[in-house]
Amino acid sequence: MSHMTTVTAHEGVREQLGELTANGSGEPLNRDQLVAVIRELGPTFKTRAVDIDRNAVFPFENFADLREAGFLGLCVPTRYGGLGAQYSDYIRVSQEIGRYCGSTALTFNMHNATMLWAGEVADLLEMSPEERETHERRRAEMFRGVVQDGEIHSQPFSEGLSPGALAGVGTKAEPVPGGYRVTGRKIFASLSGAANRYNVTCQVPGEDFLRLLSVRADAEGVEITDDWDPLGMRGTVSRTLLIKNVFVPEDDEIMPGGMYDQAANRYPYLFMSLAPAYLGVTKGILDFTKDYLRGELPGAASGTARRDNPVKQYGWAEMQIMYEQSRAMLHSVIDAAHIDPDEDTMVSAWAAVYTVMEHASEVARTAVRVCGGQSMLKNLPLERMYRDSRLGSLMLPWSAEVALDRIGKARLYD
Repeated sequence: MSHMTTVTAHEGVREQLGELTANGSGEPLNRDQLVAVIRELGPTFKTRAVDIDRNAVFPFENFADLREAGFLGLCVPTRYGGLGAQYSDYIRVSQEIGRYCGSTALTFNMHNATMLWAGEVADLLEMSPEERETHERRRAEMFRGVVQDGEIHSQPFSEGLSPGALAGVGTKAEPVPGGYRVTGRKIFASLSGAANRYNVTCQVPGEDFLRLLSVRADAEGVEITDDWDPLGMRGTVSRTLLIKNVFVPEDDEIMPGGMYDQAANRYPYLFMSLAPAYLGVTKGILDFTKDYLRGELPGAASGTARRDNPVKQYGWAEMQIMYEQSRAMLHSVIDAAHIDPDEDTMVSAWAAVYTVMEHASEVARTAVRVCGGQSMLKNLPLERMYRDSRLGSLMLPWSAEVALDRIGKARLYD
């Protein structure tokens, strides 16, 4: 059985956030204000990232600060007490978090993905009046748990079978009076031991669609196994989740039956939600390189001579171009997202994810060349961000390989 550690926000954070989160107008914070809150927290997140990475531990303190600022309810509609951010707003917030701590951004994504499935995305789907009424009641209770009780959600989907949002699911849910008995195994279950709920895709025998059920972390039959000592994104603590005949009440279903499949097919943009974390890591690498070349990086040799080197300037230019390409592609797709995208739109979406993930590692590689060998010392953050950046292309369901496969087949078959 897993147990979440409770950490309270640092007193200084409460003081720092007071003016930012209380804008005095009574209106929800706008996008720029939301990002400003994260920018205020950023230096603290950046400092903590060292120990989070070194010890491969979950960023409990960062989540406590996010909770204090109301950001666990970032994508919870305002009528339920949340901040009411839209998906496009979340993208900007996530990338700003990733600028300081990639692991915090990636785990924050897992939490917010569920809020978006149940909130903004569910509002776009076709439901019967009965389904809509049931969903409204259930999500109100889920949102209450997040906003009032500070519950953290994870969304472990991977099972090591076949990639894709609607494929490779071996977790089974057997209907029983009042709910389901769920049995299965999820690998790379981020927030292991930190989440209050694990929201898992599973299948009821005989049904031709998936269900998204919320498994409580303290339920009998929930077990976290395997060690965690990865190359990068070490603070995600993505261990293996075993679910052994766990009872899940029917009201702990995130969306009515069949709605997850409808959402995955009709609003697939949510599978891009990992990308801004890596865009943020890319921006963090740019921050490091700029300070290094200007001789303003703490812990590194001072002096400005290196910024006058034309070879380093060319590399620095390449890094900025790759970042701007990634940012423009991701933002343009998300800002124009709509229900039922056509094939051309999907190609743009896959291309954006591929570009963000591949450019993250390429920018990191270029930064090492531009900044020189000393930049890879463990007392400087580039070494950590280099490792973090290498993992983006592996992220399912839209890994680099999946994106290439789908783009390679697009427009060739009618």
